[in-house]
Amino acid sequence: QVQVTESGGGSVQAGGSLRLSCAASGDPYGNYCMGWFRQAPGKEREGVAFINVDGSTTYSDSVKGRFTISQDYAKNTVYLQMNSLKPEDTAEYYCAADPPHWNGDSWCGRRIADFDYWGRGTQVTVSS
Repeated sequence: QVQVTESGGGSVQAGGSLRLSCAASGDPYGNYCMGWFRQAPGKEREGVAFINVDGSTTYSDSVKGRFTISQDYAKNTVYLQMNSLKPEDTAEYYCAADPPHWNGDSWCGRRIADFDYWGRGTQVTVSS
């Protein structure tokens, strides 16, 4: 069983930066697909950034060029560096993990249903 815990949320003004952390525990020898999702009030949860088991990364169009996902394998921690934040980035941010499964195209998916393990979320608020 893998436990996922987010931290680093907070309130910033537009144009500011935050770094979210996601600590994974319970399976120190596992190699997992990792992703960051977010959910704004009244909206559906959406994928933001993903890091695959080969280290490659993908981003949603809304954050590409502003957010960076990275992983410290020694610490079993994934980070989401968020720069040039906008009010529309305000949301609860969730980290998710999943063992790799071949889906015919890649070992890691990007849908909510592709991830088995979820954190409780951390709030990010960006004021204008």
